[in-house]
Amino acid sequence: MTNLIEARELRQYFPVGGFLSKKKVKAVDGVSLTIAPGETFGLVGESGCGKTTLGRTILRLYEPTSGSITYNGSDITKAPMLPYRRKMQIVFQDPYASLDPRMTVGEIVGEAIDIHKLASGKKDRADRIISILDKVGLNSEHANRYPHEFSGGQRQRIGIARALAVDPEFIVCDEPVSALDVSIQAQVVNMFERLQEENGLTYLFISHDLSIVKHISNRIGVMYLGKLVETGESGEITLRGVHPYTRSLISAIPIADPNKARKRERIILEGDVPSPLNPPSGCRFHPRCPYAAARCSEEEPALDETEKGHFVACHFPGRG
Repeated sequence: MTNLIEARELRQYFPVGGFLSKKKVKAVDGVSLTIAPGETFGLVGESGCGKTTLGRTILRLYEPTSGSITYNGSDITKAPMLPYRRKMQIVFQDPYASLDPRMTVGEIVGEAIDIHKLASGKKDRADRIISILDKVGLNSEHANRYPHEFSGGQRQRIGIARALAVDPEFIVCDEPVSALDVSIQAQVVNMFERLQEENGLTYLFISHDLSIVKHISNRIGVMYLGKLVETGESGEITLRGVHPYTRSLISAIPIADPNKARKRERIILEGDVPSPLNPPSGCRFHPRCPYAAARCSEEEPALDETEKGHFVACHFPGRG
């Protein structure tokens, strides 16, 4: 079966300090991943590790510095993107910033329908907008209101409706629940799952919250300072993650049982995330890794398959 999304050795460097400066922020540095049709691939990591940049680069909202992007078997690295914009959409993190305050909800959702000429007339356009709003838990009355009249959870539903307006196959969900209250987060995550079942959607679900990613994802990729350090099945990663960074993330997942929570050992990482302007040599995690050896600072580990479908970039996986 052909993967819907394939990224190969994807790099995204941003110049800093003006045109003459040779300094570059290595936001994404040689990432390769695949996403199968109908799958949810969860991407986790600390703020600033390159998750959002990777998602936007796959959609070519940022032009990649190097590497290749394949969509359903077609190389789209240099291709005109308008035909693919229908198939590939994004739900942004901040529902306050990503909606035009001067447009009504109907105009926001209808804009993509107009661009791609999906409606046969005014009535068909209006019916499509109401149908899409209904899918995300809004009604026809909401179509004439402006974004500032809605709560954060409702605004995110509008953002999801906008992404669904063109009947896409693939959606990048860029931390879609991080700006919402916990009670609303569960509703939105459940809605994503329902929409996936109804519409056959494929997701790249980006979050810094491993507990949410664990719930919604089929596979998980753990990202650190522009690189993937571990990928595998959701249960395999959360139960038997072997990279020291993955283990520290798992140890931070809240446990509802206070007795179990007290007995569990938290893995606290020392130091701060190094700057992507000047990343460490060798393994990028070695300055904060409790098991680092001399080899770790000299030789960059490859993302190797340790078990079927489980890939780890570590010289000493499972140590500790």
